[in-house]
Amino acid sequence: MTETQTGAGFRFHQTIPILRIFDEAKAREFYLDFLGFTLNWEYRVTPAHPLYAEISRAGLVLHLSEHHGDATPGATVFVRMEGLSALHEDLASRPYACAKPGIEKQEWGREIVVTDPFGNRIRFCQNEGQHEG
Repeated sequence: MTETQTGAGFRFHQTIPILRIFDEAKAREFYLDFLGFTLNWEYRVTPAHPLYAEISRAGLVLHLSEHHGDATPGATVFVRMEGLSALHEDLASRPYACAKPGIEKQEWGREIVVTDPFGNRIRFCQNEGQHEG
């Protein structure tokens, strides 16, 4: 690898997208109940302050924030993954009336696209030819 690829004495370990939310109950229904994420932790200065939380599932970590300056609604997160068919089966089995996503074939692979109640999109993508494991 070249220095440009590895950095000059540094290395990145993880990217954690921050997604803007407006309604905690709708966020919980979408991210925890429908997508199957686990709530790792949540933080508020006081109960009246906006929520900031971390959720995760199968190695994917997201931050959800009600704070105005943290993110802009309508973001897209692109997630490379394995086991897209298994994720699709899992999502199809969950009772969520607002979304029933399918698998779409793209030039770069197969995708499931979900949009949260706040306009943020997550594009789960498995590269073409990648095993389903």
